Amino acid sequence: MFKKIDHVEIVTDQLDRAVQFYTDVLGFKLRARERIDRSTLGVSLDLAYLDLGATAIELIAYGGAVAPAPTQVHLGYRMMALEVTDMKSAIDYLKTKNVPITWGPRVREGEYARAEIRDPDGHSIELRHWFGRK
Repeated sequence: MFKKIDHVEIVTDQLDRAVQFYTDVLGFKLRARERIDRSTLGVSLDLAYLDLGATAIELIAYGGAVAPAPTQVHLGYRMMALEVTDMKSAIDYLKTKNVPITWGPRVREGEYARAEIRDPDGHSIELRHWFGRK
């Protein structure tokens, strides 16, 4: 009945900046953009659909103010994780893009390496290198 997670929605207050980060830095491909007018709710939505392999995200910008991303442990969505082929190479590359590592890397010998970054809106993104996976 249920097949997979179709996409994850991420709210931003600057859609173009977010699209640029996810495409230029993380390698997502822009699939489509759309504007939805929800005048009955008094808000409009600007959407961007991005793909990375079999993973999809939907970036959403509302036509109004939004609360900032949480910075402390909280209930609800925490972060997404991107699998990388090599942690050291990923970190070296991110340094060239001025994206700081906010946590890690932490290595569990023989199993994985894990680190975290944040997108321009402050959403945490885990980087995970599984040893032994191709």
